[in-house]
Amino acid sequence: MNAHTHSKDRSGSADDVRLAFGIDIGGSGIKGAPVDLDTGEFADERHRIPTPQPSTPHAVAQVIAQLVDEYDLPTHVPIGVAFPAPLQHGVVRSIANLDSSWTGVDLPALVARETGRHVVAVNDADAAGVGEVRYGAAREAEGVVLVATLGTGIGSAVVVEGHLLPNTELGHLEIDGHDAETRASDAAKDRDDLDWEQWAERLQRYFGVVEDLLSPDLIVVGGGVSKKHDKFLPLLHLRAPIVPAQLRNAAGIVGAASLAADDARRAAQDKA
Repeated sequence: MNAHTHSKDRSGSADDVRLAFGIDIGGSGIKGAPVDLDTGEFADERHRIPTPQPSTPHAVAQVIAQLVDEYDLPTHVPIGVAFPAPLQHGVVRSIANLDSSWTGVDLPALVARETGRHVVAVNDADAAGVGEVRYGAAREAEGVVLVATLGTGIGSAVVVEGHLLPNTELGHLEIDGHDAETRASDAAKDRDDLDWEQWAERLQRYFGVVEDLLSPDLIVVGGGVSKKHDKFLPLLHLRAPIVPAQLRNAAGIVGAASLAADDARRAAQDKA
């Protein structure tokens, strides 16, 4: 341990990060928990606070601070925020699920002002992907991993040799004249009243195109429907193995916390 600690707490410093706090921001709720970075498990119970209405940046930042304050954490523990929109270097470019005033906001700077901590922000699908690669279904995988979340739309994360390629948005590929997620998401299955075989045909078409583009070594499928993976994954025939996600709803919190720890370590080394 060197002298570059942000706290007099004796349980570590920013360059020895074993604990980080993960936040998952959704349209209806904001969830958070401290994460043990050795195991990828929550170090304490997760808390949830309803997303404020209107969900302005200041209101959401206050809720994040409130969540962090539920726990007695040393001041050097960093915060990772999983956010439901693309982010470029922490700046929100466009937003669908929250208040329109988010566009152009520097999310890490906003949360750092509110909490006084080191903050990293990442797209929620990317956070979940990193969680699965580091602690979940892809933790033994090498090469290119695609994590696809089947829900209202199709979220995607691409991780190459452990490095995240951010904001891929592969659910919006145009396939056969359609925005892919309008045909192959879990919501599309419900909307069009598809049985598992019919939906699997659409998933086969979707993942076949993505596989031709990326040649992933492993595909991980998340989202609530992944609990029923035995109904549809065996119907898919791809070159890469395709497996269900393991972390479920914890993936975003865990992945965001892990990325925050990485960034805090780099920042500490830069100061050293």
